[in-house]
Parts: sequence; C-alpha cells; structure tokens
Amino acid sequence: MIRSFAFTTQGRLHSKDIPVFLMPTLLLDTNLFLWVDLENPTPEETKLILDDIFHFHTLSIEDCVIESSNPKVEEYFPKEEDRFSYYIFMVIHAVDYSRKDGVFATRELNFFLGKNFLVTYHTVSMKPIQMLEERCTKGTSHIARAPDRIAHTLLDLIVDNYKPALEELSFEIAHLEEQVLQNTGRETLNQILLIKKEVLHLLTIIGPQREVLSRFATSEFKLIRPHMVPYYRDIYDSLFRISTTAQGYMDSLTGILQVYLNLSSNQTSEVVKLLTIITVITTPVMIVGSWYGMNFKHMPELDWKYGYIMSVLIVLAATLFTYWFFKKKKWF
Repeated sequence: MIRSFAFTTQGRLHSKDIPVFLMPTLLLDTNLFLWVDLENPTPEETKLILDDIFHFHTLSIEDCVIESSNPKVEEYFPKEEDRFSYYIFMVIHAVDYSRKDGVFATRELNFFLGKNFLVTYHTVSMKPIQMLEERCTKGTSHIARAPDRIAHTLLDLIVDNYKPALEELSFEIAHLEEQVLQNTGRETLNQILLIKKEVLHLLTIIGPQREVLSRFATSEFKLIRPHMVPYYRDIYDSLFRISTTAQGYMDSLTGILQVYLNLSSNQTSEVVKLLTIITVITTPVMIVGSWYGMNFKHMPELDWKYGYIMSVLIVLAATLFTYWFFKKKKWF
C-alpha cells in the first residue's frame, strides 16, 4: 500500500494520495515536499517508488527490503552517473511488549530523508505512522513544514512507544519478585530466564539505536537544519534514559535469579539435613539389627532370657538420646 502526501513549506496539506506519475513534477516544486509511506508494499510498488521515482542507491534499497536486526544510518552522496539527490538512509526499530507472551515484538522502519522528501518503508502497520498521518493531515501543528520535522516527530513517537512497553515489563518483574518467594519451581525459573532474555534483546536494540540518534544530535548531517538539532538531541536523551531503565531491569532480574538460586539451594540443604538427621537417629536401630542379623552359630545373647527386651531398650534409649542431643543443639 502506498500513501503519499504533499505539504507546503507553511505546513499545509497540498494534496493526498498523489498519482505516481505526478510525483517527479511535485519534487521539482521548491514550495512543496513529499512524504511517501510504503506499508507492506508489493515488489512492483517497491521498485516503482524507490527505484523508478526516487532512484535511490541499490544498496540502500536492498537494506530496506531485507529486514535487519541492527539499526543503522548512512549518507548517500550522488556521483555524476547517479540520478538520486543527496539523502540519508536510516533503519530504526519500534517495540511492543506483551505480558501474555513475555516477548518484545520489534518492527523495523526505514527512512529515506532528503531535502524535499521523506520516504518511509515498513512491512506491518505501525501506530506511530498512523498518529503522524493524523497530525499532519489535520494541520493542527507545524510538524509538516519540512521533512526533517516529520522525521523528528516520527522518531519521537517511536521512542515514546518504548515507555508503555517498559511499564508492562516493570509490572512483570514486580510480579516475579513476589512469585519467586512463593514458588521456586521450574516454571518460575523459566519465566525469569525468558524475561531476562527479552530485556537483553531490548538492550541490543537500544544500544545501536542510541548511536544512530547520537549522530543526529551532534549536527553530523547537513540535511538536519541547525535549529532542529536540539529536538533530535532531546530524543537521544529520552532513549538514553530508557536504556538506563532497561539496564536497571536487567540488574533486578539478575538479583531475582540469584534469590531464586539461593532459595532453591536452601530448600535442597533442608532436605539433605532432614535426611541426615533421620539417618543418624535410626543408626542405633541399624547397628543392633545388623549385629544380631549376623549368622554366627554361638551368640550368647540369643539364648539369654531377657536378650530381646534388652536389645529393644538399648535401641530406644540410644534413639531418644540422639533425638535429645540434636534438639539441644537446635539442629532441627
């Protein structure tokens, strides 16, 4: 599906759902700029927009079509034989966390940012895109005045969408902290390891993404106007705080795992201790039983009238003494 919008430099919507054959003409108008959004496009639509209309570099088109787990940003400067104008290509990831599945779902979004155009490419429907489209078409703000403004707003919405995911994750970790004290079964361990894996997955996404946004925050790219740099820097700061929070969650999960292992170890120690005490207490019985269970022909006690009663009394006395000794030492 192809969405297309043309805006004036004053931020007003000029036209919507532009016929493809008119796009090259609108790109030549210095008073207008285009935002073209490709959502799960067909190969024909991809080639039509990215190659035939904008003539983007082949490598950036390949990076766009093939999903990547690593955020990146690259500049493409045209050479004499190239038909495209100078642009920035960026791969960024939005996230969503489901407490039901305990998994971070990542959605890749690709940017082609030029002086008078912004092309976005994604294979699934994305809430930030829908929100941005609504804001731009209603014209209630000044975000549609330039491509770098729209790109900034879209990045800001993506980073803001991390916060609900982190809140869900916070609730899950709090639930785990209670659960680990009540149940040290294998299911709890699996849940701890699953969430820890997902937080690590989140950190591996945020790390490169911070590097990408830091390049925008340090005025590296000429396409980002100087007065927009502080706004990009604010997005970088927000992502840095999110990264710090995620790292804190990782530390919390490590602590929860350590508590789980300690509790499991204590339970095992208690079981071993109980079995040891039972073994020691029953030792007199085993000694007497083993002694008189030997098949010697001449054992005086076997012919003694009170031998049986005496052996029982010895066993009882030794067992009670062992129990009293352990109780006095407070070993159970």
